[in-house]
Amino acid sequence: MITELDIVLSPKDASDKKYYQPVLAKKLGVPVSQIHGIKILRKSIDARRRNILVNLRFRVACGEEFPQSEEFAFDYPNVTGEKKVIVVGAGPAGLFAALRLIELGYQPIVLERGKSVEDRKKDLGELHRTRTVNPDSNYSFGEGGAGTFSDGKLYTRSKKRGDLKKILNVLHFHGAQDDILFDAHPHIGTDVLPKVIVRMRENILKAGGQVYFSTKVVDYILDGDRICGVITESGEEIVGEGVILATGHSARDVYRKLHKQGIELEAKSFAMGVRIEHSQELIDQIQYHNPAGRGDYLPAASYSFVHQVEDRGVYSFCMCPGGVIVPAATGDRQQVVNGMSSSNRNTAFANSGMAVEIRTQDLKEYQQYGALAGLYFQEELEERAFVEGGENLTAPAQRMNDFVNGKRSSSLPKTSYQPGIVSSPMHKWLPEHIRFRLQEGFKMFGQKSKGFLTNEAVILGVESRTSSPVRIPRERESFQHIRIQGLFPCGEGAGYAGGIVSAAMDGEQCADAFDRYQNPNK
Repeated sequence: MITELDIVLSPKDASDKKYYQPVLAKKLGVPVSQIHGIKILRKSIDARRRNILVNLRFRVACGEEFPQSEEFAFDYPNVTGEKKVIVVGAGPAGLFAALRLIELGYQPIVLERGKSVEDRKKDLGELHRTRTVNPDSNYSFGEGGAGTFSDGKLYTRSKKRGDLKKILNVLHFHGAQDDILFDAHPHIGTDVLPKVIVRMRENILKAGGQVYFSTKVVDYILDGDRICGVITESGEEIVGEGVILATGHSARDVYRKLHKQGIELEAKSFAMGVRIEHSQELIDQIQYHNPAGRGDYLPAASYSFVHQVEDRGVYSFCMCPGGVIVPAATGDRQQVVNGMSSSNRNTAFANSGMAVEIRTQDLKEYQQYGALAGLYFQEELEERAFVEGGENLTAPAQRMNDFVNGKRSSSLPKTSYQPGIVSSPMHKWLPEHIRFRLQEGFKMFGQKSKGFLTNEAVILGVESRTSSPVRIPRERESFQHIRIQGLFPCGEGAGYAGGIVSAAMDGEQCADAFDRYQNPNK
Protein backbone atom coordinates (compact mmCIF):
# COMPACT_ATOMS: atom_id res chain seq x y z
CA MET A 1 0.00 0.00 0.00
CA ILE A 2 1.25 3.46 -0.90
CA THR A 3 -0.49 6.31 0.84
CA GLU A 4 -0.09 10.05 1.44
CA LEU A 5 -0.76 11.79 4.71
CA ASP A 6 -0.31 15.20 6.29
CA ILE A 7 1.13 15.46 9.75
CA VAL A 8 2.28 18.23 12.10
CA LEU A 9 5.42 17.59 14.10
CA SER A 10 7.74 19.32 16.49
CA PRO A 11 11.02 20.59 14.96
CA LYS A 12 12.88 17.71 16.61
CA ASP A 13 10.50 15.00 15.35
CA ALA A 14 10.60 16.52 11.86
CA SER A 15 14.40 16.64 11.78
CA ASP A 16 15.23 12.98 11.19
CA LYS A 17 13.67 9.78 9.90
CA LYS A 18 14.47 8.01 13.17
CA TYR A 19 12.04 10.38 14.88
CA TYR A 20 9.21 10.63 12.35
CA GLN A 21 9.11 7.02 11.10
CA PRO A 22 7.61 5.68 14.36
CA VAL A 23 5.07 8.52 14.31
CA LEU A 24 4.01 7.59 10.78
CA ALA A 25 3.80 3.92 11.67
CA LYS A 26 1.53 4.66 14.62
CA LYS A 27 -0.68 6.93 12.54
CA LEU A 28 -1.03 4.24 9.87
CA GLY A 29 -1.54 1.48 12.43
CA VAL A 30 1.34 -0.66 11.17
CA PRO A 31 4.62 -1.83 12.71
CA VAL A 32 7.72 0.17 11.78
CA SER A 33 9.10 -2.89 10.01
CA GLN A 34 6.25 -2.69 7.48
CA ILE A 35 7.29 0.77 6.27
CA HIS A 36 9.53 0.18 3.26
CA GLY A 37 9.79 3.70 1.99
CA ILE A 38 9.17 7.31 3.03
CA LYS A 39 9.24 10.38 0.83
CA ILE A 40 8.68 13.94 1.99
CA LEU A 41 6.41 15.72 -0.48
CA ARG A 42 6.05 19.04 1.27
CA LYS A 43 7.64 20.73 4.28
CA SER A 44 6.96 24.12 5.81
CA ILE A 45 7.60 25.75 9.17
CA ASP A 46 4.76 27.39 11.06
CA ALA A 47 6.49 30.05 13.18
CA ARG A 48 3.47 32.22 13.88
CA ARG A 49 3.55 31.31 17.58
CA ARG A 50 6.20 30.54 20.15
CA ASN A 51 5.35 26.85 19.87
CA ILE A 52 7.00 26.26 16.49
CA LEU A 53 5.51 23.45 14.37
CA VAL A 54 6.52 21.80 11.13
CA ASN A 55 3.86 20.88 8.56
CA LEU A 56 4.75 17.85 6.45
CA ARG A 57 3.17 15.77 3.74
CA PHE A 58 4.57 12.26 3.36
CA ARG A 59 4.22 9.49 0.82
CA VAL A 60 4.64 6.18 2.61
CA ALA A 61 5.09 2.69 1.17
CA CYS A 62 3.81 -0.03 3.48
CA GLY A 63 4.57 -3.63 2.61
CA GLU A 64 5.97 -2.75 -0.82
CA GLU A 65 8.63 -0.57 -2.46
CA PHE A 66 8.07 2.64 -4.39
CA PRO A 67 7.91 2.01 -8.16
CA GLN A 68 10.96 3.20 -10.09
CA SER A 69 8.68 5.22 -12.38
CA GLU A 70 8.40 7.82 -9.63
CA GLU A 71 12.02 8.84 -10.19
CA PHE A 72 12.61 11.67 -12.67
CA ALA A 73 15.35 11.14 -15.24
CA PHE A 74 16.29 13.15 -18.30
CA ASP A 75 17.77 11.40 -21.32
CA TYR A 76 18.88 14.16 -23.67
CA PRO A 77 19.12 13.05 -27.34
CA ASN A 78 22.14 13.75 -29.52
CA VAL A 79 21.43 16.82 -31.63
CA THR A 80 24.72 17.08 -33.51
CA GLY A 81 23.99 18.35 -37.02
CA GLU A 82 20.43 19.45 -36.24
CA LYS A 83 19.12 22.99 -36.76
CA LYS A 84 21.17 25.50 -34.78
CA VAL A 85 19.66 27.95 -32.32
CA ILE A 86 21.85 30.67 -30.80
CA VAL A 87 21.41 31.19 -27.07
CA VAL A 88 23.06 34.39 -25.84
CA GLY A 89 23.81 34.07 -22.13
CA ALA A 90 24.45 31.07 -19.88
CA GLY A 91 22.37 32.12 -16.88
CA PRO A 92 19.35 30.06 -15.79
CA ALA A 93 17.24 31.31 -18.70
CA GLY A 94 19.90 30.43 -21.25
CA LEU A 95 20.86 27.06 -19.75
CA PHE A 96 17.27 25.87 -19.40
CA ALA A 97 16.49 27.13 -22.91
CA ALA A 98 19.45 25.11 -24.21
CA LEU A 99 18.39 21.92 -22.43
CA ARG A 100 14.81 22.31 -23.63
CA LEU A 101 16.01 22.91 -27.22
CA ILE A 102 17.89 19.61 -27.01
CA GLU A 103 14.73 17.86 -25.82
CA LEU A 104 12.96 19.32 -28.85
CA GLY A 105 15.67 18.18 -31.26
CA TYR A 106 17.63 21.40 -31.89
CA GLN A 107 21.33 22.11 -31.45
CA PRO A 108 21.89 25.03 -29.04
CA ILE A 109 24.92 27.26 -29.54
CA VAL A 110 25.40 28.94 -26.14
CA LEU A 111 27.47 32.13 -26.15
CA GLU A 112 28.53 33.46 -22.74
CA ARG A 113 30.43 36.72 -22.34
CA GLY A 114 31.86 35.60 -19.02
CA LYS A 115 33.90 32.61 -18.01
CA SER A 116 33.14 29.08 -16.88
CA VAL A 117 32.24 28.52 -13.24
CA GLU A 118 35.72 27.20 -12.53
CA ASP A 119 37.50 30.24 -14.01
CA ARG A 120 34.87 32.61 -12.63
CA LYS A 121 35.69 31.46 -9.10
CA LYS A 122 39.31 32.45 -9.69
CA ASP A 123 38.27 35.92 -10.86
CA LEU A 124 36.08 36.38 -7.78
CA GLY A 125 39.03 35.48 -5.61
CA GLU A 126 41.09 38.05 -7.48
CA LEU A 127 38.32 40.63 -7.04
CA HIS A 128 38.50 40.22 -3.27
CA ARG A 129 42.29 40.32 -3.25
CA THR A 130 42.82 43.32 -5.53
CA ARG A 131 39.40 45.06 -5.37
CA THR A 132 39.49 45.15 -9.18
CA VAL A 133 36.37 44.19 -11.13
CA ASN A 134 36.69 42.14 -14.30
CA PRO A 135 33.82 43.61 -16.38
CA ASP A 136 32.93 40.25 -17.92
CA SER A 137 33.66 37.86 -15.03
CA ASN A 138 32.26 38.87 -11.66
CA TYR A 139 29.30 38.24 -9.36
CA SER A 140 26.90 39.23 -12.15
CA PHE A 141 28.52 37.89 -15.33
CA GLY A 142 29.70 34.37 -16.07
CA GLU A 143 28.37 30.84 -16.36
CA GLY A 144 25.20 30.41 -14.34
CA GLY A 145 24.48 34.15 -14.21
CA ALA A 146 24.08 36.31 -11.13
CA GLY A 147 22.33 33.51 -9.23
CA THR A 148 25.31 31.14 -9.28
CA PHE A 149 27.05 32.93 -6.43
CA SER A 150 23.98 33.85 -4.43
CA ASP A 151 21.71 31.92 -2.11
CA GLY A 152 20.31 29.87 -4.98
CA LYS A 153 16.74 30.58 -3.90
CA LEU A 154 14.23 28.56 -5.88
CA TYR A 155 10.84 29.89 -4.86
CA THR A 156 8.82 32.11 -7.11
CA ARG A 157 5.47 33.82 -7.38
CA SER A 158 5.41 33.01 -11.11
CA LYS A 159 4.12 29.43 -10.88
CA LYS A 160 1.54 30.04 -13.60
CA ARG A 161 4.28 30.85 -16.13
CA GLY A 162 5.65 27.35 -16.48
CA ASP A 163 6.30 23.91 -15.06
CA LEU A 164 7.83 24.62 -11.66
CA LYS A 165 8.03 20.93 -10.76
CA LYS A 166 10.05 20.20 -13.87
CA ILE A 167 12.51 23.03 -13.16
CA LEU A 168 13.16 21.67 -9.68
CA ASN A 169 13.54 18.14 -11.00
CA VAL A 170 16.03 19.25 -13.65
CA LEU A 171 18.13 20.93 -10.96
CA HIS A 172 17.84 17.85 -8.74
CA PHE A 173 18.82 15.58 -11.64
CA HIS A 174 21.94 17.69 -12.10
CA GLY A 175 23.00 17.40 -8.48
CA ALA A 176 20.91 19.72 -6.30
CA GLN A 177 19.99 18.35 -2.89
CA ASP A 178 16.75 16.42 -2.22
CA ASP A 179 15.35 19.23 -0.07
CA ILE A 180 14.54 21.42 -3.06
CA LEU A 181 11.80 18.99 -4.09
CA PHE A 182 9.76 19.47 -0.93
CA ASP A 183 10.81 22.57 1.01
CA ALA A 184 8.27 25.39 0.91
CA HIS A 185 11.14 27.83 0.36
CA PRO A 186 13.85 25.76 -1.31
CA HIS A 187 17.39 26.94 -1.88
CA ILE A 188 20.54 25.30 -3.19
CA GLY A 189 23.33 27.45 -1.78
CA THR A 190 26.36 29.02 -3.37
CA ASP A 191 28.56 26.05 -2.45
CA VAL A 192 26.35 23.57 -4.35
CA LEU A 193 24.86 25.54 -7.26
CA PRO A 194 28.14 25.91 -9.23
CA LYS A 195 28.46 22.10 -9.34
CA VAL A 196 24.90 21.85 -10.65
CA ILE A 197 25.66 24.43 -13.36
CA VAL A 198 28.77 22.48 -14.45
CA ARG A 199 26.73 19.28 -14.84
CA MET A 200 24.13 21.11 -16.92
CA ARG A 201 26.90 22.36 -19.21
CA GLU A 202 28.34 18.85 -19.46
CA ASN A 203 24.98 17.47 -20.54
CA ILE A 204 24.55 20.18 -23.15
CA LEU A 205 27.97 19.29 -24.59
CA LYS A 206 27.36 15.55 -24.34
CA ALA A 207 24.17 15.94 -26.37
CA GLY A 208 25.99 17.80 -29.14
CA GLY A 209 25.26 21.35 -28.07
CA GLN A 210 28.05 23.92 -28.05
CA VAL A 211 29.06 26.28 -25.25
CA TYR A 212 31.53 29.13 -25.73
CA PHE A 213 32.89 31.28 -22.90
CA SER A 214 34.51 34.72 -23.12
CA THR A 215 32.38 35.20 -26.23
CA LYS A 216 30.68 38.56 -26.11
CA VAL A 217 27.95 39.33 -28.63
CA VAL A 218 28.32 42.89 -29.91
CA ASP A 219 26.04 42.98 -32.96
CA TYR A 220 23.14 41.25 -34.68
CA ILE A 221 22.81 40.02 -38.24
CA LEU A 222 19.48 41.10 -39.68
CA ASP A 223 17.84 40.29 -43.00
CA GLY A 224 15.01 42.78 -43.15
CA ASP A 225 12.80 42.00 -40.15
CA ARG A 226 14.39 38.60 -39.49
CA ILE A 227 17.43 37.86 -37.34
CA CYS A 228 19.92 35.45 -38.88
CA GLY A 229 22.69 35.42 -36.33
CA VAL A 230 25.08 37.43 -34.18
CA ILE A 231 28.56 38.94 -34.38
CA THR A 232 30.99 38.43 -31.52
CA GLU A 233 33.60 40.83 -30.18
CA SER A 234 36.28 38.95 -32.14
CA GLY A 235 34.39 39.66 -35.36
CA GLU A 236 33.12 36.11 -35.84
CA GLU A 237 29.69 35.72 -37.42
CA ILE A 238 27.58 32.94 -35.93
CA VAL A 239 24.39 32.08 -37.78
CA GLY A 240 21.35 30.11 -36.71
CA GLU A 241 17.65 29.61 -37.25
CA GLY A 242 16.86 31.89 -34.33
CA VAL A 243 18.32 33.75 -31.36
CA ILE A 244 17.23 33.41 -27.74
CA LEU A 245 18.52 36.53 -26.00
CA ALA A 246 19.06 35.69 -22.32
CA THR A 247 21.73 38.16 -21.27
CA GLY A 248 20.68 39.04 -17.71
CA HIS A 249 19.63 42.34 -16.17
CA SER A 250 23.14 43.79 -15.87
CA ALA A 251 24.03 43.60 -19.58
CA ARG A 252 23.60 47.30 -20.19
CA ASP A 253 25.70 47.26 -23.34
CA VAL A 254 23.14 44.88 -24.87
CA TYR A 255 20.31 47.35 -24.29
CA ARG A 256 22.37 50.19 -25.73
CA LYS A 257 23.24 48.19 -28.83
CA LEU A 258 19.66 47.14 -29.42
CA HIS A 259 18.52 50.73 -28.93
CA LYS A 260 21.15 52.05 -31.33
CA GLN A 261 20.24 49.44 -33.92
CA GLY A 262 16.59 50.49 -33.78
CA ILE A 263 15.32 47.28 -32.17
CA GLU A 264 12.43 48.42 -30.04
CA LEU A 265 12.76 48.62 -26.25
CA GLU A 266 10.49 50.00 -23.56
CA ALA A 267 11.01 51.34 -20.05
CA LYS A 268 9.44 49.35 -17.22
CA SER A 269 9.00 49.55 -13.48
CA PHE A 270 11.83 48.18 -11.38
CA ALA A 271 13.17 48.61 -7.84
CA MET A 272 16.25 49.93 -6.06
CA GLY A 273 17.35 50.40 -2.49
CA VAL A 274 19.91 49.12 -0.02
CA ARG A 275 21.05 45.87 1.55
CA ILE A 276 20.46 45.49 5.27
CA GLU A 277 22.32 43.24 7.69
CA HIS A 278 21.38 42.06 11.18
CA SER A 279 22.92 39.39 13.35
CA GLN A 280 21.38 36.01 12.54
CA GLU A 281 20.90 35.44 16.25
CA LEU A 282 18.61 38.47 16.47
CA ILE A 283 16.55 37.39 13.45
CA ASP A 284 16.21 33.90 14.96
CA GLN A 285 15.02 35.41 18.24
CA ILE A 286 12.47 37.62 16.46
CA GLN A 287 11.11 35.10 13.99
CA TYR A 288 10.99 32.15 16.39
CA HIS A 289 9.65 34.25 19.30
CA ASN A 290 12.32 32.89 21.59
CA PRO A 291 15.20 34.68 23.38
CA ALA A 292 17.17 31.44 23.00
CA GLY A 293 16.99 31.63 19.23
CA ARG A 294 16.42 28.69 16.92
CA GLY A 295 17.78 25.85 19.06
CA ASP A 296 19.12 22.60 17.62
CA TYR A 297 16.41 21.62 15.12
CA LEU A 298 15.34 24.76 13.28
CA PRO A 299 17.09 26.39 10.34
CA ALA A 300 18.44 29.93 10.32
CA ALA A 301 15.34 32.10 10.26
CA SER A 302 14.35 34.25 7.32
CA TYR A 303 11.81 37.05 6.94
CA SER A 304 9.70 38.70 4.28
CA PHE A 305 8.27 42.20 4.54
CA VAL A 306 6.20 44.37 2.25
CA HIS A 307 4.51 47.71 2.83
CA GLN A 308 2.95 50.43 0.69
CA VAL A 309 4.30 53.96 1.11
CA GLU A 310 2.57 56.62 -0.97
CA ASP A 311 1.51 54.22 -3.71
CA ARG A 312 4.87 52.48 -4.02
CA GLY A 313 5.87 49.10 -2.68
CA VAL A 314 8.70 48.82 -0.15
CA TYR A 315 9.79 45.25 0.38
CA SER A 316 12.51 42.82 1.36
CA PHE A 317 13.83 40.43 -1.23
CA CYS A 318 16.69 37.97 -1.76
CA MET A 319 16.86 37.40 1.99
CA CYS A 320 20.01 35.43 2.88
CA PRO A 321 19.92 33.80 6.33
CA GLY A 322 23.38 32.94 7.59
CA GLY A 323 24.86 34.71 4.60
CA VAL A 324 27.29 37.40 3.52
CA ILE A 325 27.14 40.59 1.48
CA VAL A 326 29.28 40.72 -1.67
CA PRO A 327 30.39 43.37 -4.19
CA ALA A 328 28.30 43.01 -7.36
CA ALA A 329 29.59 45.83 -9.58
CA THR A 330 30.31 45.05 -13.23
CA GLY A 331 32.49 48.04 -14.09
CA ASP A 332 34.58 50.97 -12.91
CA ARG A 333 33.19 53.63 -10.58
CA GLN A 334 30.25 51.48 -9.52
CA GLN A 335 29.33 50.47 -6.00
CA VAL A 336 26.75 47.67 -5.98
CA VAL A 337 26.00 45.12 -3.25
CA ASN A 338 24.22 41.78 -3.25
CA GLY A 339 23.77 38.87 -0.86
CA MET A 340 24.65 35.18 -0.87
CA SER A 341 24.74 32.21 1.46
CA SER A 342 25.89 28.60 1.39
CA SER A 343 23.60 25.61 1.65
CA ASN A 344 24.02 25.34 5.43
CA ARG A 345 23.49 29.08 6.02
CA ASN A 346 25.92 29.11 8.90
CA THR A 347 27.40 32.61 9.21
CA ALA A 348 26.61 34.96 12.09
CA PHE A 349 24.84 37.41 9.76
CA ALA A 350 21.45 37.73 8.06
CA ASN A 351 21.11 40.09 5.11
CA SER A 352 18.39 41.12 2.72
CA GLY A 353 17.76 43.57 -0.05
CA MET A 354 15.36 46.37 0.87
CA ALA A 355 13.92 47.90 -2.26
CA VAL A 356 11.50 50.60 -3.32
CA GLU A 357 9.35 50.27 -6.42
CA ILE A 358 10.28 52.79 -9.11
CA ARG A 359 7.93 53.62 -11.95
CA THR A 360 8.74 55.40 -15.16
CA GLN A 361 6.96 58.58 -14.00
CA ASP A 362 9.41 58.79 -11.08
CA LEU A 363 12.27 59.48 -13.50
CA LYS A 364 11.14 62.66 -15.21
CA GLU A 365 14.64 64.17 -15.21
CA TYR A 366 15.89 61.17 -17.20
CA GLN A 367 13.19 61.17 -19.85
CA GLN A 368 15.61 62.38 -22.55
CA TYR A 369 17.04 58.84 -22.48
CA GLY A 370 13.70 57.34 -23.51
CA ALA A 371 13.47 53.60 -22.86
CA LEU A 372 16.89 53.69 -21.17
CA ALA A 373 15.89 56.24 -18.50
CA GLY A 374 15.99 53.69 -15.66
CA LEU A 375 19.35 52.40 -16.81
CA TYR A 376 20.91 55.87 -16.56
CA PHE A 377 19.28 56.39 -13.16
CA GLN A 378 20.82 53.14 -11.92
CA GLU A 379 24.25 54.12 -13.20
CA GLU A 380 24.13 57.56 -11.62
CA LEU A 381 23.19 56.19 -8.20
CA GLU A 382 25.85 53.48 -8.39
CA GLU A 383 28.49 56.10 -9.15
CA ARG A 384 27.27 58.25 -6.24
CA ALA A 385 27.58 55.23 -3.95
CA PHE A 386 31.09 54.65 -5.31
CA VAL A 387 32.07 58.24 -4.47
CA GLU A 388 30.55 57.94 -0.98
CA GLY A 389 32.21 54.60 -0.32
CA GLY A 390 35.60 55.44 -1.69
CA GLU A 391 38.10 53.30 -3.57
CA ASN A 392 38.57 49.54 -3.24
CA LEU A 393 34.84 48.71 -3.31
CA THR A 394 34.32 50.02 0.23
CA ALA A 395 30.57 50.43 0.71
CA PRO A 396 28.80 53.47 2.17
CA ALA A 397 26.90 52.39 5.27
CA GLN A 398 24.71 53.67 8.07
CA ARG A 399 23.15 52.16 11.17
CA MET A 400 19.48 51.39 10.57
CA ASN A 401 17.99 53.60 13.28
CA ASP A 402 20.34 56.45 12.40
CA PHE A 403 19.12 56.27 8.81
CA VAL A 404 15.49 56.41 9.90
CA ASN A 405 16.23 59.39 12.17
CA GLY A 406 18.40 61.24 9.64
CA LYS A 407 21.60 60.98 11.66
CA ARG A 408 25.08 60.10 10.43
CA SER A 409 26.48 57.08 12.26
CA SER A 410 29.51 57.84 14.42
CA SER A 411 30.48 54.17 14.38
CA LEU A 412 29.43 51.05 12.48
CA PRO A 413 28.82 47.46 13.62
CA LYS A 414 30.68 44.44 12.33
CA THR A 415 29.71 43.31 8.86
CA SER A 416 30.17 40.32 6.58
CA TYR A 417 31.06 42.61 3.67
CA GLN A 418 34.76 41.88 3.17
CA PRO A 419 35.85 45.01 1.27
CA GLY A 420 34.72 47.00 4.31
CA ILE A 421 32.26 49.79 5.02
CA VAL A 422 32.52 53.50 5.73
CA SER A 423 30.05 55.74 7.53
CA SER A 424 27.99 57.81 5.09
CA PRO A 425 24.87 59.99 5.50
CA MET A 426 22.80 57.84 3.16
CA HIS A 427 19.66 59.68 4.25
CA LYS A 428 21.05 62.77 2.50
CA TRP A 429 22.20 61.44 -0.85
CA LEU A 430 19.74 58.64 -1.62
CA PRO A 431 17.04 60.06 -3.93
CA GLU A 432 14.18 61.38 -1.84
CA HIS A 433 11.54 59.08 -3.35
CA ILE A 434 13.68 56.10 -2.28
CA ARG A 435 14.95 57.53 1.01
CA PHE A 436 11.68 58.49 2.68
CA ARG A 437 9.91 55.31 1.55
CA LEU A 438 12.69 53.18 3.01
CA GLN A 439 12.48 55.14 6.25
CA GLU A 440 8.72 54.67 6.50
CA GLY A 441 9.02 51.03 5.49
CA PHE A 442 11.63 50.36 8.17
CA LYS A 443 9.37 51.91 10.80
CA MET A 444 6.51 49.63 9.76
CA PHE A 445 8.73 46.54 9.65
CA GLY A 446 9.87 47.38 13.17
CA GLN A 447 6.26 47.51 14.32
CA LYS A 448 5.48 44.15 12.73
CA SER A 449 8.57 42.47 14.19
CA LYS A 450 9.67 43.94 17.49
CA GLY A 451 13.41 44.40 17.59
CA PHE A 452 13.90 44.50 13.82
CA LEU A 453 14.35 48.28 13.77
CA THR A 454 17.61 48.58 15.64
CA ASN A 455 20.87 50.47 15.50
CA GLU A 456 22.68 47.13 15.67
CA ALA A 457 21.61 46.61 12.06
CA VAL A 458 23.46 48.31 9.22
CA ILE A 459 22.41 49.30 5.70
CA LEU A 460 24.84 49.27 2.79
CA GLY A 461 24.54 51.00 -0.57
CA VAL A 462 23.41 50.39 -3.12
CA GLU A 463 21.15 47.49 -4.07
CA SER A 464 20.51 48.53 -7.65
CA ARG A 465 20.40 45.30 -9.68
CA THR A 466 17.12 43.89 -8.40
CA SER A 467 15.57 43.74 -11.86
CA SER A 468 15.88 45.17 -15.32
CA PRO A 469 14.65 48.74 -15.87
CA VAL A 470 14.14 47.87 -19.54
CA ARG A 471 11.85 45.43 -21.30
CA ILE A 472 12.52 44.02 -24.75
CA PRO A 473 8.91 43.77 -25.97
CA ARG A 474 7.70 40.49 -27.39
CA GLU A 475 4.41 39.12 -28.63
CA ARG A 476 2.30 37.55 -25.92
CA GLU A 477 1.72 34.24 -27.70
CA SER A 478 4.77 33.84 -29.93
CA PHE A 479 7.38 35.13 -27.42
CA GLN A 480 9.12 36.76 -30.41
CA HIS A 481 10.21 40.37 -30.47
CA ILE A 482 7.35 42.50 -31.76
CA ARG A 483 9.32 43.59 -34.84
CA ILE A 484 12.11 41.02 -35.40
CA GLN A 485 11.23 37.50 -36.51
CA GLY A 486 13.30 34.77 -34.89
CA LEU A 487 14.42 36.91 -31.92
CA PHE A 488 13.20 35.61 -28.57
CA PRO A 489 13.95 38.04 -25.67
CA CYS A 490 14.20 35.89 -22.58
CA GLY A 491 14.52 35.95 -18.81
CA GLU A 492 15.42 38.72 -16.37
CA GLY A 493 17.39 40.80 -18.85
CA ALA A 494 14.45 40.97 -21.22
CA GLY A 495 12.15 42.01 -18.39
CA TYR A 496 10.14 38.77 -18.12
CA ALA A 497 11.49 37.08 -14.99
CA GLY A 498 12.76 37.80 -11.51
CA GLY A 499 14.93 35.04 -10.10
CA ILE A 500 16.41 31.65 -10.92
CA VAL A 501 13.16 29.70 -11.22
CA SER A 502 11.14 32.25 -13.18
CA ALA A 503 14.10 32.80 -15.53
CA ALA A 504 14.45 29.05 -16.02
CA MET A 505 10.75 28.70 -16.80
CA ASP A 506 10.96 31.57 -19.26
CA GLY A 507 13.95 29.91 -20.92
CA GLU A 508 11.99 26.70 -21.45
CA GLN A 509 9.02 28.61 -22.79
CA CYS A 510 11.19 30.54 -25.25
CA ALA A 511 12.56 27.22 -26.51
CA ASP A 512 9.01 25.95 -26.94
CA ALA A 513 8.11 29.18 -28.73
CA PHE A 514 11.03 28.72 -31.12
CA ASP A 515 9.75 25.21 -31.88
CA ARG A 516 6.33 26.67 -32.73
CA TYR A 517 8.05 29.28 -34.91
CA GLN A 518 9.81 26.51 -36.85
CA ASN A 519 6.71 24.29 -36.99
CA PRO A 520 3.64 26.53 -37.08
CA ASN A 521 1.37 23.57 -37.86
CA LYS A 522 2.78 21.32 -35.15
